[in-house]
Amino acid sequence: MIGTVHCSPPRRRVSAALAALTVATLVAGCTSGGGRAGGISGGGGAEGGPSDGEVGRAQPWEQRPVVGLQFDVAADLASVTGRETVLFTPDAPVCELVFRMWDNKPTAAQDGTSMELGEVTVDGRPVVADVVPAGAPDGVPGTLAEVPLPACVDAGTQVRAELGFSVELGEDSGERVGHAPDEELAWFATAFPLLAWVRGEGWARDPAVDMYGETVTSEDFRLDALEVTAPREYAVLGSGSPAGTEAGSSPGTTTHRFTAEALRDVSVSVGRFVVQERRVGDVALRVGTPESGSRVDGEEWTDELAYALRELEELFGPYPYPDLWASVLPPLADGVEFPSALQFGDVRRSTVSALVAHELAHMWFYSLVGNNQARDPWIDESFATYGQVLVTGREDAYRLDDVGRRVRGELGQPMEYWAEAGGFGRYVRGTYDQGAAVLLEARDRAGAERFDAAVRDYLATRAHQVVDPSEVRASFESVPELIDLLGDAGAFG
Repeated sequence: MIGTVHCSPPRRRVSAALAALTVATLVAGCTSGGGRAGGISGGGGAEGGPSDGEVGRAQPWEQRPVVGLQFDVAADLASVTGRETVLFTPDAPVCELVFRMWDNKPTAAQDGTSMELGEVTVDGRPVVADVVPAGAPDGVPGTLAEVPLPACVDAGTQVRAELGFSVELGEDSGERVGHAPDEELAWFATAFPLLAWVRGEGWARDPAVDMYGETVTSEDFRLDALEVTAPREYAVLGSGSPAGTEAGSSPGTTTHRFTAEALRDVSVSVGRFVVQERRVGDVALRVGTPESGSRVDGEEWTDELAYALRELEELFGPYPYPDLWASVLPPLADGVEFPSALQFGDVRRSTVSALVAHELAHMWFYSLVGNNQARDPWIDESFATYGQVLVTGREDAYRLDDVGRRVRGELGQPMEYWAEAGGFGRYVRGTYDQGAAVLLEARDRAGAERFDAAVRDYLATRAHQVVDPSEVRASFESVPELIDLLGDAGAFG
């Protein structure tokens, strides 16, 4: 595992996607330059759309929230001020709104990142939000904001909330929010109060944990407009589809607009990037690398993303969005996924293939089919690691017999458990490695054709939902081999 055999010294934290590789895989990666051994389709070929059609992909929830976001980036790229508008129509009675302020979680706060909530109104009336710690460290604003409604509302009643906020971006942070003064770069994802509603369940209040990893839970929302105002000399990479630019309200700035029909989260990168653009079938791919240089140049990153995109489309069905954005950010150690957007560290060439495949697989698992990443992290991480392994051809590195005794049977544990039971390394072994091994063994027992069809059907029928383990189980009733193996691994509690 990384931490025992290194291609290069670790930077800030061990990569989840990369830590999921075995020693043998790492050694092969160090010597092979990230080759393509055993890819799904056996090679690159001309760029094009998915090879398989798609039947009956579910549509976004008609009552999904509608969100408008405005970010104003400071000239020194060290902070952002913002404003958010949310139109929310609950499917159950509510007396409050709950927003998550994930920039205040421990691993971000320790790097100097923080979010402050400003003025809040509900249906035009000022209200006072109660910001509670929910896992935030002492001295840092909380990760959960409870906004009382002037009066309780019934299911189907629309509520309009407006929130002001500000974010300090930690210097050279290894988290999803930060800025790098030397390279003149800033990045901020989940950097706004995120509505934490889940259809049929209610508010997701899971506490932040003191461990790297994703804990975000959100329904899709329609991104009415994402507006990013930044110094005009800087490139801006966003989420969703670009919708034009215009002169900003402050001298020397430009406002960049983006829209999307259904996203769970938003990521933005601003700064001195060299941006590569390429069409991959129906997808507009844009990749930003630092002007100051990177270990792997922008063209190679673009090649890797294009290759993995074609392979994953063949395996899982069409990519869920018309656009894909990727930013290479030197302080990061690995990668982080957001719907239609990815953040990558400035990693060595030998690790790029696995990292790209893993994070891109999350566009289907977490982005298209969502889950509570704090409570049920295996649902997206197991499948994303499985996709990574098939794209990179490293199936032999993930065997059930190699799953360690201390994590065996603990696949279904929440993030809070892993943070208390040994930390990030054990979390990777128990969730990423064990989950991928289960899926690969089930595919072998059931037969690749039947198993792959069941996965595509799961993605199509559960699209735009937030699923729990019982719903995963119900989706794969036609593959009892998988249900048995997941049960043995503890996925269902």
